[in-house]
Amino acid sequence: MFEIRFHGRGGQGAVTGANIFAIAASYDGYKSQAFPFFGVERRGAPVTAYARISEGPIEIRSFIYNPDAVVVLDPSLLDAVNVLEGLKENGYVLINTTKKPDELGISGYRLATVDASAIAVRHGLGTPQAPIVNTAILGALVRFVDMVKLESLLRAIREHAPAKKEENAKAAEEAYGEVRIW
Repeated sequence: MFEIRFHGRGGQGAVTGANIFAIAASYDGYKSQAFPFFGVERRGAPVTAYARISEGPIEIRSFIYNPDAVVVLDPSLLDAVNVLEGLKENGYVLINTTKKPDELGISGYRLATVDASAIAVRHGLGTPQAPIVNTAILGALVRFVDMVKLESLLRAIREHAPAKKEENAKAAEEAYGEVRIW
């Protein structure tokens, strides 16, 4: 089983992103599950969403406390939330940022970065002040963890994104090509 914890802020699409990732995984034959955790339910507040994928049935229904991967949609959360809490040794960390690893102060994990905010803005997803980065970060994620096919992700986006389906698919494709795996 592969477990992912998404950290974002309300309005960035973390919950929708986890759902789309789970759907894409199901297209590749995995069993999948996605679910959110809300604290203060308002735009801009920290939001956590989860996804599990497995080759066999998923019988667990709890939150994910020891994820294999952590996805950070808003880099300001690095200073506000312990996004690495419980992350498995040698786990995957994907961050929406332009910073380099030495600027992030993260070591001991597999690290990738992508400027999902700029990609989202280029494709008209949200505004420059509040970009909706979920599909861009998913494009980077499928390349980074190499479990779900890009084609499956694009299909899930086109079928399940709530709006701007083609723009979201193009953002995912662009991020897939631009992710920096350190």
